[in-house]
Amino acid sequence: MNALESTSTRPYLIRALYDWCTDNGFTPYVAVQVDESVQVPREYVKNGEIVLNISFDATSSLKLGNDFIEFKARFAGSAREIVVPVNRVIAIYARENGQGMAFPIPAPGEDAARPGAALASVPAASGDGEPKVVQLVNPDAPPPGTEPPKPPSGPRPTLKRVK
Repeated sequence: MNALESTSTRPYLIRALYDWCTDNGFTPYVAVQVDESVQVPREYVKNGEIVLNISFDATSSLKLGNDFIEFKARFAGSAREIVVPVNRVIAIYARENGQGMAFPIPAPGEDAARPGAALASVPAASGDGEPKVVQLVNPDAPPPGTEPPKPPSGPRPTLKRVK
């Protein structure tokens, strides 16, 4: 079996990063490019994408399969059945620090069953021979190179024991 005949690595990487997030106490999020094959609440889709919390606390009956990610979740108090084809997942990352992995954005109408479909547009390496690494960044985090806020000055707070 050669590389073109093998199955996609995307579902295996998603499961590995999900395990990494949960083992380290992080909240795993997946970013999904929505099309007609994705079953999610359409009112939460923005710019053709949706970000889903797939943590144990946010889902029930989570199945991270080779073809689909399936689970039940509540949106505005209403239980919904979510089905996401694995080839529509464009990133999985930890909410707390943004570390994770991004995948190539699927072409419209890309066939999930076609072997190697997820890897077809991934460049092997940059021009200098080094592999490319993608790290998602928390949009609320201060820009790199800026100083973190200084703690307040003044007397230290004390704990008063009351009997």
